[in-house]
Amino acid sequence: MDDNAPCHRTVADEQLLESEDIERMDWPARSPDLNPIEHVWDFLGRRLAARTLPPVTILELRLALQDEWAAMPEQLIDTLILSMGRRCETYLAVR
Repeated sequence: MDDNAPCHRTVADEQLLESEDIERMDWPARSPDLNPIEHVWDFLGRRLAARTLPPVTILELRLALQDEWAAMPEQLIDTLILSMGRRCETYLAVR
C-alpha cells in the first residue's frame, strides 16, 4: 500500500519496484480509510490498551505486539481485504 507520502519513497523502494516490474497505483494521500493496515493498527492498539498490565518497556511492547499479532483473528484480515472494493467505490463516488 503506497500512500504517496514522500517519507515512504526511497531510492531503494523505487529500484525494487522497477526491478520487479511493479507499477505504483494512483492512490490518494492521507486516506486511512483506504489503507487496511490502519484498521490493523487500531485493533492492535485497542488490544494493548485492554491488557491488565500494559507494556512499559520497549521489549515488553514488542512482545505484547507479537502476541496480539499472532492472536489476531484471520477473519479480521479477510474482512478488510474483502471490503476494499466497496471502500474504493465509495471513495470514487464522493470524489
